[in-house]
Amino acid sequence: MQSPPSSVAFSIGGFDVHYYGIIMFAAIISAILIICNISKKFYKDVDTDIILDILPVIILCSILGARIYYVLMDFDYFSKHLLEIPALWHGGMSIHGGILGGVVSGLIYARIKNINFLKYADVFSYGIAIGQAIGRFGNWFNCEAFGKPCNIPFIKLFISSQYRPSGYEDIAYYHPAFLYESLWDLSIFLILFFCIRKITGIKDGTVFFSYLILYSLGRLVIEWCRMDSVLNIYGIAVAQIVSFIVILISSLFLFHIYKKER
Repeated sequence: MQSPPSSVAFSIGGFDVHYYGIIMFAAIISAILIICNISKKFYKDVDTDIILDILPVIILCSILGARIYYVLMDFDYFSKHLLEIPALWHGGMSIHGGILGGVVSGLIYARIKNINFLKYADVFSYGIAIGQAIGRFGNWFNCEAFGKPCNIPFIKLFISSQYRPSGYEDIAYYHPAFLYESLWDLSIFLILFFCIRKITGIKDGTVFFSYLILYSLGRLVIEWCRMDSVLNIYGIAVAQIVSFIVILISSLFLFHIYKKER
């Protein structure tokens, strides 16, 4: 597997259009289409107009949350390079931050409009999983989010010398961690749609919390493969710590939902 020669797709009037931005745009559009189609076909009690009203707010807050979270995790660098903070095209978006931004904005909107947050969160979960699966390829074009050295044929990813980690300048091939996560995100969508959704007597919030648990389980495993974690605490990537917390909290919410119903 070969890393792209450049992160720039084309230029218009001296302005570079990066592949990362194109991929993010494609991920957002795909997520919106999935959300709207699934809500119309399988969630008749979910108002599509409300979804379309809230989508711009969710998207904006998710992007802001993803970037702010990433910047805070690598504050030493960004405090010295302030102009890099808004440079989203260079990469640096935390999925955990994006989820947090989307959830907080969704909760506020649901409170104001007096709608069932969990019911709508279930529908959004399908689109989020697909969006993540597509969005991870932005890391490929930016030559980031790759894993440890790898020599497995047909899997190993070639990384140009200028993108290799310090101390690994002579090692050319690495695990395509971004691809592992992309495939896992696609698997999450399939599990949610074909398995979780069809549970008899399913309660509102089951799909959403199942998504959080499944994604976090995958992140726990894949993060061991990566070498570019922005922050480590006692040798453990902060993404793994957050994933463990998310699994615990989501499991407690699921237990509460079904215990309360019984």
